[in-house]
Amino acid sequence: MRWGPKRLLRAAEDCSAMNTFGLLDTSVVIDLYQIDASLLPTEMGISTLTLAELSAGPHATNDARERADRQELLQRVEATFDPFPFDLAASRMYGRIAAAVLRQGRKPRGTRVVDLMIAATAASLNVPLYTRNPKDFLGLESIVGTVAV
Repeated sequence: MRWGPKRLLRAAEDCSAMNTFGLLDTSVVIDLYQIDASLLPTEMGISTLTLAELSAGPHATNDARERADRQELLQRVEATFDPFPFDLAASRMYGRIAAAVLRQGRKPRGTRVVDLMIAATAASLNVPLYTRNPKDFLGLESIVGTVAV
């Protein structure tokens, strides 16, 4: 069964499915096949940004074994999910998130930008973001809900 936008949105329409779906941060996807399923939402989605990060992964190492492992993960994820795009709604939500980060005296640039864009995708879908790095999203609770995994 593939997880994607249509399946996740159907879950969102079912009131009994509240709190059973969410968007997975790249940090969760990397460890997805080792994480206890009870810690994950029943209905899962990912962003195209996560696929972008995973696509870069094999090229970011010189170790042949690690490169092969990263390529295998990318292929498994591509076969499992139909990702949500970073669309107009997510772009607008990113503006709100960037402003909130700036108000905290931090910069929404550099290595943080993709994480914040993934959070914006979750916020635009009105679903929680499941992450291994909840500290990356402190101060954004009024915009996007996060679940630490």
